[in-house]
Amino acid sequence: MKDKLLEIKEKVIDRIDEIDALEECEDIRVKVLGKKGDLTQLLRGMGKLSKEERPVIGKLANEVREEIENKLTSKKEQIIEIQKKLREEEEKIDVTVNRNKLEIGHRHPLNHTMEELENLFLTMGFSVVEGPEVETVENNFDLLNSPQDHPSRDLTDTFYITDDILLRTHTSPMQIRTMKTKKPPIRIVSTGRTFRFDDVDDTHSPMFHQIEGLVVDENITMANLIDTINTFIHEFFGDDIETRFRPHHFPFTEPSVEVDVTCFNCGGKGCEECHNTGWSMELLGAGLVHPNVLRNCGIDPEKYSGFAFGMGVDRITMVKHGIDNIRLLYDNDKRFLKQF
Repeated sequence: MKDKLLEIKEKVIDRIDEIDALEECEDIRVKVLGKKGDLTQLLRGMGKLSKEERPVIGKLANEVREEIENKLTSKKEQIIEIQKKLREEEEKIDVTVNRNKLEIGHRHPLNHTMEELENLFLTMGFSVVEGPEVETVENNFDLLNSPQDHPSRDLTDTFYITDDILLRTHTSPMQIRTMKTKKPPIRIVSTGRTFRFDDVDDTHSPMFHQIEGLVVDENITMANLIDTINTFIHEFFGDDIETRFRPHHFPFTEPSVEVDVTCFNCGGKGCEECHNTGWSMELLGAGLVHPNVLRNCGIDPEKYSGFAFGMGVDRITMVKHGIDNIRLLYDNDKRFLKQF
């Protein structure tokens, strides 16, 4: 038994010298000195020793235990001191830093545009709502009256997570979520990131930002939609900007329109930038909420009607600041961003 005690001590002392973490110290203590530890298990066999051997082995066992405990305590103190010095070095504050050289950042032009849009619609009586970027197919397509064969449902157009879950392709699901939980009158806008499987070019990105608006109440007509859009355009871009409403088709609105604005470069006179048409690119889509969408959300289309509109925040930001490439908004180049 004496040889085994000395063997345990030698192995444990050598192991303690190699460790560099407090957790390892505790592991060794439990493995050697614990109730089921190697030393404890060995000493349970002392009953088999002779009367003459017991006091000798008992004394040696106590010396071994004490030496291992002292070695562990010393090692813990050493590790704690090393960790303390490392932490002091990592958390050291250089009080000689020249504070005058610190640069104060500002909002990204996309975030700034979204805030401007939200604040503008708040002054027009709308509420701002937020929702998840990971959506259900039901909210993103089905309840919005999107047919099963609509191209946007294809795997080549939309980022699916499962058959029933996807990255939202527009912020329109917030219209569904609002109508399912709130009774008319409803007047909300929602901004946020959306995702579509687009190739990156000057005007397209697989991730972009949208703002959606929804109004549902009794006796809502196309006249209310046109007046709201015109008010928004004039307040945001100026009274000189004119609008043009063209018939279009969206599954969730009927009738539907696309809205153009006069060219920001020539003011509608015609120039190279607008191909001499006097009109800028299509700015937003809108229309009266389709009765099926109201019905899908538990709202009686015989009593209530509404209008909805949606536009790309990236496009509005580019138009407002004269940016000709959407990539610039996502490159995070400080030389570009600090202009705004």
